Amino acid sequence: MAEPGSGLPSGLAAPRFLPWLTGLVAGMAFLSFLQKLLYPYFWSDLWYLLKVVRCGLWTGKHRQKGELVTVLDKFLIQAKKRPQKPFIIYEGDIYTYEDVDRRSNKVAHVFLNHSPLKRGDTVALLMSNEPDFIHVWFGLAKLGCVVAFLNSNVRSVSLLHCIRSCEPRVLVVGADFLETIEDILPSLPEGISVWAMKDSVPQGITSLKEKLSTATDCRVPRSHHAISNTKSPYLYIFTSGTTGLPKAAMICHLVAINSSIGLWAFGCTSDDIIYMTLPLYHSAASLLGIGGCIELGATCVLRKKFSASQFWNDCRKYNVTVFQYIGELCRYLCKQPKREGEKDHRVRLAIGNGARSDVWREFLDRFGNIKICEFYGATEGNISFMNHTGKIGSVGRANFFHKLFFTFHLIKYDFQKDEPIRDEQGWCCDVKKGEPGLLISQVNEKNPFFGYAGNKKQTEKKLLCDVFKKGDVYFNTGDLMVQDQENFLYFWDRIGDTFRWKGENVATTEVGAIIGMLDFIQEANVYGVVVPGYEGKAGMASITLKPNKSLDLEKVYEQVVTFLPAYARPQFLRMQEKMEATGTFKLQKFKLVEEGFSPLKISDPLYFMDNLKKSYVPLTKEIYDQIILGKIKL
Repeated sequence: MAEPGSGLPSGLAAPRFLPWLTGLVAGMAFLSFLQKLLYPYFWSDLWYLLKVVRCGLWTGKHRQKGELVTVLDKFLIQAKKRPQKPFIIYEGDIYTYEDVDRRSNKVAHVFLNHSPLKRGDTVALLMSNEPDFIHVWFGLAKLGCVVAFLNSNVRSVSLLHCIRSCEPRVLVVGADFLETIEDILPSLPEGISVWAMKDSVPQGITSLKEKLSTATDCRVPRSHHAISNTKSPYLYIFTSGTTGLPKAAMICHLVAINSSIGLWAFGCTSDDIIYMTLPLYHSAASLLGIGGCIELGATCVLRKKFSASQFWNDCRKYNVTVFQYIGELCRYLCKQPKREGEKDHRVRLAIGNGARSDVWREFLDRFGNIKICEFYGATEGNISFMNHTGKIGSVGRANFFHKLFFTFHLIKYDFQKDEPIRDEQGWCCDVKKGEPGLLISQVNEKNPFFGYAGNKKQTEKKLLCDVFKKGDVYFNTGDLMVQDQENFLYFWDRIGDTFRWKGENVATTEVGAIIGMLDFIQEANVYGVVVPGYEGKAGMASITLKPNKSLDLEKVYEQVVTFLPAYARPQFLRMQEKMEATGTFKLQKFKLVEEGFSPLKISDPLYFMDNLKKSYVPLTKEIYDQIILGKIKL
């Protein structure tokens, strides 16, 4: 028997029990110490794995039942479950889940009754951030159509290229872009009907807004959009890629479903109010943002365009708890004049990519206890990372659990030849930890790469074959990454013919082609240069002139403003007598990038884009100093 009052089980004497209990406690304490010392991120990694497994189990369960659930199906479930819950808040107006369902039904019935559209057809959508973007998107999805999101910054030749590449039967245009389409209307491929969200439209264009006023909002039968394969096309989202004009990345239903769980994976709930200022044509806003709100049954506050001065006012006005960002967005907020009450808000999470370490720290110091949830993923890519630990500057961690689902490598890259380094046997080589390497991800049944619409050549260019063994295939992300000793990954730079500026990828071949259209330009070699205090790289074009021609700086300015979006316009020009080229006639950029735009290092004439004078002007030492000091904004 135990001693009276000892509280120990019968037959277990205190002197025997206490050493055993002490040893157990000591052992657990030692194991805990060992785990924190050797595996400090074990529990956060395990939490991440469990979330991934839970999603996989949910998908598998429905697949076994013969149910292939799409993002649209999930929206319809939410509309039935919580019809009066605000889904979209736009300029003070509230659109409930039921409102969006009914309005999108009207869109579907208009096209069902007044167009030859059928299941599987592609429809191009050119519209700014507004509720009707979502109404049209969902309405067309209810008919089983594939929607191509056109970048609203693209104009003229590039816009025509985008439209042709996705081969739409219908083009739907927002009221803001009617003039843009009128400019290219005669050049559109035959057979495309144009619809505009405006009452009064020119000849040759149909008013969608007028027909919506009399359309029924009855439910559209599911048979129109039910799918038999999750890898069938759902959207086309345009991306610059690594070369050339914009390419239409094929987004299948499986990718859309996987993307929609991102907000949930970072800890968002149905009670969150998510602030969306990113363009809806971008995958971050449409797949992660709108898709994520649907997954949660949450509310999205949609803004037409990002405004740094109104950002926190909106957050307070609408009780925002989560916002999506790109790196530039956070920097713009930090550059705003300091005001009282900057920490007076309810924002708890910021989800996005491209936040620089110094901006990340400044943002937290200035705006309060907001968890920055950084992630990595290309629109067309087959790999993603999530920084679920909050490590500043990192895009994620290559833990053991992550490697169960994704096979990726950081390989050695030759910056001068602009290609992966291969050994004597022809195989690629992994970099050491701490060294920058090209991120590649294995393409297989589990992680496929779907490529680009109507562009087999560009699809093949994104693939690396025979990388580590004969027959293996990897997706080339075009991104250079660094992995530290704790296996955290950090974005380092873009490779090849692309750089990033103002949160957008800039394809140098496209910019060069636009400048090369001028009758006095012989060659244009476009690249990105580092400017202190800015994310990414500013555009710079090295040019040569045709014989007996002179440089017209006003015409160069007019050309780039007319044909290029603001983020793609070169900030600097460099005039050279002769271009250096490789043995395969590829223009050399390595040395030009290294030399930058400093008039102290470069003897060639340099010019700076002056928007006030509407021309390029000589880049003097005084102007250069003002740019470096941040007195002249780019």
